[in-house]
Amino acid sequence: MPGHIRSAAGLTRRRKAAIIVRLLLNEGITLPLGDLPAELQTCLADEIAGLRYIDSPTLESVVEEFVAELELAGLAFPGGMDGAIALLGEHLSPDAAAALQAQLDRSRPTDPWALLSDQEPKKLADLLSAESPEVAAIALAKLPSNVSAAALGQMPGPEARRVALAISRTSAVPPAAIARIGAALARRLREAPVLAFEQPTEKRMGAILDAAPAATRDDVLQGLAETDADLAERVRRAILTFADIPERLAPLDLQALTRTVDQPVLITAMAGADEKNTPTVEFILSNMSQRMAAQLREEIAERSTPTTEETEAAMSTITAALRGLEAAGEIRLKAPKG
Repeated sequence: MPGHIRSAAGLTRRRKAAIIVRLLLNEGITLPLGDLPAELQTCLADEIAGLRYIDSPTLESVVEEFVAELELAGLAFPGGMDGAIALLGEHLSPDAAAALQAQLDRSRPTDPWALLSDQEPKKLADLLSAESPEVAAIALAKLPSNVSAAALGQMPGPEARRVALAISRTSAVPPAAIARIGAALARRLREAPVLAFEQPTEKRMGAILDAAPAATRDDVLQGLAETDADLAERVRRAILTFADIPERLAPLDLQALTRTVDQPVLITAMAGADEKNTPTVEFILSNMSQRMAAQLREEIAERSTPTTEETEAAMSTITAALRGLEAAGEIRLKAPKG
């Protein structure tokens, strides 16, 4: 009878593959069949559709052949550029990874709206802000509402209002025009240069100056102000120093700091604090238990005055700990005033 198999003789490799797939699925094993090319998936479905019954000796013969081939396999590769990029991962340089990703993007058709939907709201807002309000409105009208709302929330108020108003005029836009807009926006995303640094200049400079000696920090800021006053101000706001702690740290978050920083470091920073940093010392002591504050005051009084280098190293350790706690989501530093 058609589809009834009683011998392994004459079975094609495709039919044997169909038998193995049926067996594995019957055992509850999940197979990544979706990773196969569509043509192979179709062929597999055709083969399975043509089968009805296979006797036990034939099944055993097919399984034994399959297991024998598995045992002969020495090394498996992921197959395709997607798999190669995933395999090499962090071993690739940023430039090479970007070039390979661009090659992959060019080699396969991509739904532009799916690509746009996957972007961070700020990145999507920046992309649309470079377009006319009408183009931005068409894109937001086409994207899922939650994606559009998040991107609209990242735009400045006046611009967001212009785009929102333009959305009301998108109903008559022909589908072909919408498709061209989606393709153009997706192309701009793919062709955007890969940035070497994720953080803006002022944040990177601020992180460096956080740990720099006070004299070096002041000298750099002064020199920067003479050449680029706007950048100097942004860098100054990005810096977190020991003196900034009362303004930037919520009193309730002090416990996280004292739990993270070793007590000798805290004592060194407070014992060496000058007039500028005294308010921070009082902020720390006044926001902990009276018993612990009294103990620290006693140890500060007993400690010999630390050197400038020791004091600055201790203060840098404390500010670095605050940055680490913020990055871990344990605290939230307040924005600097002014």
